[in-house]
Amino acid sequence: MHKLKSSAWRALEIGACVAWLAAMTARAGDASAPSAFAATIENQAKAPGPAPEGMVWIPGGEFSMGCVMPSEGVCTMATMNALNDAQPVHRVYVDGFWMDTNDVTNAKFEQFVKATGYVTVAERTPTKEEFPDAPPENLVAGSTVFTPTTNAVPLDDYFQWWRYVKGANWRHPEGPRSSIQGRGNYPVVQIAYEDAAAYAKWAGKRLPTEAEWEFAARGGLSGKTYAWGNELKPGGKWMANIYTGHFPYEDTSEDGFAGIAPVGQFPPNGYGLFDMAGNVWQWCSDWYRPDYYAQLAADGVTRNPPGPAASASDPNDGRPQRAQRGGSFLCTDQYCTRYMMGTRGKGDVDTGSNHLGFRCVKDAQPEKKSAPAR
Repeated sequence: MHKLKSSAWRALEIGACVAWLAAMTARAGDASAPSAFAATIENQAKAPGPAPEGMVWIPGGEFSMGCVMPSEGVCTMATMNALNDAQPVHRVYVDGFWMDTNDVTNAKFEQFVKATGYVTVAERTPTKEEFPDAPPENLVAGSTVFTPTTNAVPLDDYFQWWRYVKGANWRHPEGPRSSIQGRGNYPVVQIAYEDAAAYAKWAGKRLPTEAEWEFAARGGLSGKTYAWGNELKPGGKWMANIYTGHFPYEDTSEDGFAGIAPVGQFPPNGYGLFDMAGNVWQWCSDWYRPDYYAQLAADGVTRNPPGPAASASDPNDGRPQRAQRGGSFLCTDQYCTRYMMGTRGKGDVDTGSNHLGFRCVKDAQPEKKSAPAR
């Protein structure tokens, strides 16, 4: 099935390397290292009114977007240039907006489903018309699920820990025997792009652009390695839910959680946003192209970039892709370091997984002007 193929390919593509992490950490701690980042210039205007429930005001402004990283090594595999899509660092301006303080939870998504009767992509049975080459036994509703291995395995064989599971969906994230009962405050997962967009529309919101997401995630800081600064564990304290131990067979839960965590379990960033690194990936509205930043950099300071006009198709299955941000509980310095600021992810628009969710934003409403006195 294409869903297994594409999600597993993404898992490989976001595979990180210890050497790159070490280089980034060393660079972050070296005051003499040249920086591609300039200071963030926040808009000074106050929030345009009271915050919508569960949202905070992101002031917007001008900032340096992207990530500094080496251009060679095991991180940039010959078939995909896995991390070079976050270069070059470039200046971007975004208007102010409201953003959800947390990822959309199971409880919130359940309200949406009950109100609308919406059926997610993972709950729909694929048809022969959609996938003419698929054998009939593969045309079953389901989604992709991370399955730990029993021991250490080569990290270039991602099919060892990703599998397509019949009956996996937002109600049953790991398959039909799993449940979200008692997990209303956990982020909803197994969400394809159109599922996230449908929820956002129902809620009177929308999905963030990559530029908005990164501006918000940086929390007013410029060029920091993480959403909170340059140290992974400042003062020995974990700041995000990532994979600790030995990927992909032993999550030691040193950060307090083995697997997914409830929302808001770690300190918020400078704008009051929780979980902008780790826990679950978050959909953005941009079509994904690895060369998009180079296009923006050539234009000087870009205002409110909406993303490219079309997607670069997945090289493995030719399907269109949207951008994703933030990393997940599967990210680790052994394999995936996408909890670092400026790094990017992507996924087929019709594919969910048990580490993929979303949060929403809302445009500032223009102030109503009083009618002139007569």
